[in-house]
Amino acid sequence: MDRIFAALSHRVANWAGQPSAFALALVTVILWLVTGPLFHYSDTWQLVINTGTTIVTFLMVFLIHTVVAKS
Repeated sequence: MDRIFAALSHRVANWAGQPSAFALALVTVILWLVTGPLFHYSDTWQLVINTGTTIVTFLMVFLIHTVVAKS
């Protein structure tokens, strides 16, 4: 199980360091900003990006820790 997780974490870390991952994050934020007026800048509109970024940050912390610890 450790080998599978290590292999997966290395693949995800390699992908996350690519320009396409940055572009995907940038497009996501731009789409979120553009939809602000559509949803009247509601609490739910703000909660969507807040929840998404919190989940991604939480998972990336463990991913980075795993990749650094295994290197």
